[in-house]
Amino acid sequence: MSTATATQTSMPPPPVVAPKASFNEMRQGQVLNPGYRPLDHWLRNASGGVLERKRRESEQLFRRRGTTFAVYGDQTGAERLIPFDIIPRVLTKPEWEVVSRGCIQRVRALNAFLEDVYNEQEILKAGVIPSAEVLTNACYTPQAEGMRLAHGVHAHIAGIDVVRTAPDTWYVLEDNLRTPSGVSYMLENRAAMRRLFPELFTVQAVEAIDHYPDLLLKHMREIAPAGVNDPQVVVLTPGLANSAYFEHAFLAQRMGVPLVEGSDLAVIDDAVVLKDTAGTRPVHVIYRRIDDDFLDPESFNKDSVLGVPGLLRAVRAGTVSLANAVGNGVADDKATYLHVPAMIRFYLGEEPILQNVPTWRCSDRSDRAYVLDHLAEIVVKEVHGSGGYGMLIGPTSSIAQREEFRQRILTDPAKYIAQPTLALSTCPTFTAAGVAPRHVDLRPYVLSGKTTSLVPGALTRVALKEGSLVVNSSQGGGTKDTWVLA
Repeated sequence: MSTATATQTSMPPPPVVAPKASFNEMRQGQVLNPGYRPLDHWLRNASGGVLERKRRESEQLFRRRGTTFAVYGDQTGAERLIPFDIIPRVLTKPEWEVVSRGCIQRVRALNAFLEDVYNEQEILKAGVIPSAEVLTNACYTPQAEGMRLAHGVHAHIAGIDVVRTAPDTWYVLEDNLRTPSGVSYMLENRAAMRRLFPELFTVQAVEAIDHYPDLLLKHMREIAPAGVNDPQVVVLTPGLANSAYFEHAFLAQRMGVPLVEGSDLAVIDDAVVLKDTAGTRPVHVIYRRIDDDFLDPESFNKDSVLGVPGLLRAVRAGTVSLANAVGNGVADDKATYLHVPAMIRFYLGEEPILQNVPTWRCSDRSDRAYVLDHLAEIVVKEVHGSGGYGMLIGPTSSIAQREEFRQRILTDPAKYIAQPTLALSTCPTFTAAGVAPRHVDLRPYVLSGKTTSLVPGALTRVALKEGSLVVNSSQGGGTKDTWVLA
């Protein structure tokens, strides 16, 4: 572990890259990316009518399979289909290797940080990260203090949001270490492409991702309590009303493990049991998709009916393992994001493979002054925000929206950070007007147990509206299959 210290200082304004300068992953001018050559040939020979027919078929396919999501705040409670783009994103093996190695490195450092910050707090004592920024963070969870977890892993499933701005330039936008979602759409997208376009897979060798549920189950079994040779794994869901319930059921079915709600479990003698018609049986690993606040009414929200009373007692007793662990929010909070490169140097003694986006802290006076003077050019985010909410995208905002955020920042500056407006790369996308470039991001899913690994693929999210940089499905974005070439 490196003992080098680092201090957080106000930085000079990073360059703001206009969206019009976006890197096109398929073609730069007249030069075609070799990885896209078979796809380009196929597109040139496919009529618009064929593509539209396949788009409609994909919608029918997802509807039959029940691949839906719900939007929080939608009073109708209606389930929606995530728009699926039928043109895949293609990454060559060398391109993927950079992303893969960078995400694994990042998750290893974040797990080391979580193990440290809830125990010895060496990184705080060394002054690498100011103690107050962590210990007074709203996401810091005292209930997790002193917990020693199998292999020192707290984030067993991590979704790392990555964007590209140039052939060799990748940035991490944010780390998702609590209950990251979307992996079922990655798998369903591939299944849909194989069904709709089998001929494409005969002319291009694409790395397989279908084994993700098997890899997930392997990592879940690796974190079972000591001495348990045949652990019972379950997926814990809040229930049908949750926006990601499809995914909970999908993963439980694909892993071949029970899908349970809190009422199906009980804690007896500091051990978790599953109640069924035959009586009770022990549970050793819980892949939980319930937020911390609702997980255990004894330790968190006493009014919660979603969780399991006494669950944290069982975790501390070492009779059950929880994936992901409680308290991970302090590591994926956008205020902590600033310090991840320092974590990599401190815990791993390595230089970061993937870059952070240059970031201003609105709690810093000089940073705040710059942000307030440049609201029309930059992106402002709530440190606890997610899903594209709580954001101001300056170049597409109105005067009224910018004034609203100005007052928000002045009222509670520590609640906000700001970043330059990155020119997200574009990929060919099927639109009503034909095939056109649209902005994309990438979410690989990193799994940790005895080792840290990921399948050669990820969820690509696409901003379907021309010029839009917001890829979230709840705000008009869609998804597409991601091909890593074999």
